[in-house]
Amino acid sequence: MESLFKQSNKEGNIFYRGFQAMVLPALLLCATSYFSFAQKLEVPDWALPGSATHTQVPPPLDFHRTTVTDNTKIGIFKGQSDIGAALVPGSSSYNAKTKQYTIISAGYNIWYTRDEFRYIWKQMSGDVSLAADVSFPDKEGYDDRKVVLVFRQSLNDDSKEIMIGLHGGGLMHMAYRAADNGEMKDKRLDKRGALRLGIEKRGDAYAVFLSMKGEPMKQYGEPFTLKMDQPFYVGIGVCSHIPDQTTKAVLSNVILKNAAGF
Repeated sequence: MESLFKQSNKEGNIFYRGFQAMVLPALLLCATSYFSFAQKLEVPDWALPGSATHTQVPPPLDFHRTTVTDNTKIGIFKGQSDIGAALVPGSSSYNAKTKQYTIISAGYNIWYTRDEFRYIWKQMSGDVSLAADVSFPDKEGYDDRKVVLVFRQSLNDDSKEIMIGLHGGGLMHMAYRAADNGEMKDKRLDKRGALRLGIEKRGDAYAVFLSMKGEPMKQYGEPFTLKMDQPFYVGIGVCSHIPDQTTKAVLSNVILKNAAGF
C-alpha cells in the first residue's frame, strides 16, 4: 500500500510539474493578451460619439490607422476591409440563398478627414450603378450609426470618396471628400428612412436614387460632380459611430453593374 502511495504521489508531482511547464505559461499569455487588448480599446476623446455632455470633434490631421484588408471574394464583391482599423474588428458574411450581406462594424465615424467602417468592395472603372435594400435588425440602436453605398479612390482611411448614407434614426445624406485627407461635406436629403438606396456614376457625375416604400427607384436631386482616377473602389459598408462597439446592418437585392442607370 505504501509503495502504491509513493508511486501515486510521484505521478502527481510529475503531472504538477507538467502543468506548471505547459498550462501556466499559456494562462499567463492569455491574461497578458487580454489586458493588452483592453489597453488598446482606450478611446481618444475626439472619437467619442456626440451626446448631451460631449461634442465629437475632428481627429488630429496626422492621425491615421492602417486599413486591414481581406482579399477573399464575398458575393459579387472582390474583398472586404476594416477602413481605418476600428478598435473592434468588423466582420461580414453573404447568404447565397437569400442574397443578403450582413455587415458588423464598429468605428467612430465616416466623416471629417478620415473614416472607420467595414467595407465590402470591388475595383471598377467607367460608369457604375450600385443599389441595395437596407435595414438595421436592431431597431433600438444608436441613431447615428449608418449604412453606406460608397465610391472610394483608395482603401486608405482618408481617401477621396462619395457616398449615400442612411442613419439608424432615418436621416439620409449624400456626402463627399473632394481630396485625400480633406474635410467631408454633405447634402442632407429631406426624406427619411428609404427602404432602398442607389447611387449612379455617369462620367464624373454621381446621382442619388431612392425607393421609400418599395416603389421603383427615382432620382433624387441633381447629380454631384467629383473626378475619380480609374480604377476606383465601389461597395457597401457600415459604421456604428461608436469607436469600440459594433452594430449590424443587412443589405439585400444588391445590384452592381458596369453601366449607368437602374
